[in-house]
Amino acid sequence: MENLALIESFSEFKDDKLIDRVTLMAILEDVFRNALKKKYGSDDNFDIIINPDKGDMEIWRNRVVVADGDVEDSNSQISLSEARKIEPDFEVGEDVSEEVKLIDLGRRAILALRQNLISKIHEHDNTNLYKQFKDIIGEIYTAEVHHVRPKVVILVDDDGNEIVLPKEKQIPSDFFRKGDNVKGIIESVELKGNKPQIVMSRTSEKFLEKLFEQEIPEVFDGLIMIKKVVRIPGEKAKVAVDSYDDRIDPVGACVGMKGSRIHGIVRELGNENIDVINFTTNPSLLISRALSPAKVSSIKLDEARKSAEVFLKLEEVSKAIGRGGQNIKLASLLTGFELDVIREGSATEDDDVELTEFSDEIDGWIIDEFAKIGLDTAKSILKQDVADLARRTDLEEETILEVMRILKEEFED
Repeated sequence: MENLALIESFSEFKDDKLIDRVTLMAILEDVFRNALKKKYGSDDNFDIIINPDKGDMEIWRNRVVVADGDVEDSNSQISLSEARKIEPDFEVGEDVSEEVKLIDLGRRAILALRQNLISKIHEHDNTNLYKQFKDIIGEIYTAEVHHVRPKVVILVDDDGNEIVLPKEKQIPSDFFRKGDNVKGIIESVELKGNKPQIVMSRTSEKFLEKLFEQEIPEVFDGLIMIKKVVRIPGEKAKVAVDSYDDRIDPVGACVGMKGSRIHGIVRELGNENIDVINFTTNPSLLISRALSPAKVSSIKLDEARKSAEVFLKLEEVSKAIGRGGQNIKLASLLTGFELDVIREGSATEDDDVELTEFSDEIDGWIIDEFAKIGLDTAKSILKQDVADLARRTDLEEETILEVMRILKEEFED
């Protein structure tokens, strides 16, 4: 009973750790064998009998009886006179089995046993935790904010497992408070020492793909396939979808009536603007669709160099390029082609002037700001609203008004 009481004392945290008794017994045997090695030099001649049903165990030390004075190894041999104290009829050469009580190991050894057991339990937990999260890499997971730090948010799930959400894995508009529920994908699990570090991401393309699976039944059921996802987190994304069933409109099914289906995804991603397009193996058509909302006039492909010249009317150029060049960047990533926008001229636009012609009067960085939003000619800027330009660029209204004054003088002359 002494052994049983000690084992119960060692395993008092079993339920908190959610470890089954059989596993606990296996860990106990390993821990006790280590203790026996330290005390006796070897555990080879010890039998440890474990009864997981009762939670009991026995330790038996096996020694060979030798004549008095012939004991060379006190761990594996016992003198005849000592053996006869156990059983009076022992003879030289016989085996003696003697039960070892844990209490015989000494108080310090028992404290060390307990510490070693705790360490082994933690090691077991960490191994299981590593395997558990390794199996769900790329899947959506939800956890609660436990602590917010400048470079990382610490999350805790329902089982008390710690998950980290680094700053670079957060959407720029994300703002979290303690107690908030946060959704993302498990991006990686790495062992830091013996402890697994679980990393969540909200910026991964995979997160957007999994949100489609979660929110759109046809995607979850495999009726609609997501061919490719590209995104600038929190700003804009493009998703190419396809279906083998001609009766299904993949874009319409994903967007829903008046955007009802995609609205939840957009909100989860901090109002990220999501373009859903029909996938096609025709590269020219795919490029044309990827540059939406711009209407492409024609495309000249160079498939060997994976590049394309895209011809657009002047009023479509800014749409194709998008705010800060986001639209054309994502279209290029989605299609795998380097895209070069070519502006088509017309009779009424022949007298337009490239903005770079004014570089002696307008600073280069200002010209670059306009180019970022697809405005590279004088008339393309003069047609714009001043307040709108100030919102879309990093320019002050006074600077924009001065640029417009310079451009107007060109045409007045």
